[in-house]
Amino acid sequence: MLHLWGRMSSINVRKVVWTVQELGLTMQRTDAGGHFGIVLEPEFMAKNPNAMVPLLEDGEVTLWESNVIVRYLCAKYSPGNFYPESLGERFVAEQWMDWQQTTLNPAGRHAFVQLVRVAPEQRHQDWIDASNAETEPLMAILDAHLGRQAYLAGDRFTMADIPVACEIHRWTNLPQPQVPRPNIARWYAEILARPGALGVLDQALS
Repeated sequence: MLHLWGRMSSINVRKVVWTVQELGLTMQRTDAGGHFGIVLEPEFMAKNPNAMVPLLEDGEVTLWESNVIVRYLCAKYSPGNFYPESLGERFVAEQWMDWQQTTLNPAGRHAFVQLVRVAPEQRHQDWIDASNAETEPLMAILDAHLGRQAYLAGDRFTMADIPVACEIHRWTNLPQPQVPRPNIARWYAEILARPGALGVLDQALS
């Protein structure tokens, strides 16, 4: 059985939970990180020296880094489907997964933390404004891309859609005005209708 360590308030843990549900796998999940602790305990750090979640154990395989875990699960349990067989399609999927982690997530992080995890009287509006200014051009890139095709890597759902949709869930649910993005909205509505997304993308931000 898969064993996942991590709390559901983590966007990176949500990616993995959704992937497991999409694949119809059985999983044990242990809350860790944040106020749950555990991540600094020696036994956990022996498996993930970064002291962060998620951490996945699949038999003899132990992995950290959320997008790598998504890739691994899709490659092992859905080759040729969620994990594309064609190198071209696969690396387009990889491209958007890396973009989520290295570009989109850092841009939106300050707005999320300030608006969701910081008390109103302690917020830095200039940090929120800077985060919005950095994120909105990226949303325009994504919206234009989804105006040309149905999903991130082409005409079908793949591993690429999971990390990016988790980011869109976080961004579009922030308590601030949203710039209309019709192509993102169309794609995200289809994503929300997937049974595997239940219990993940319908959760409040925290």
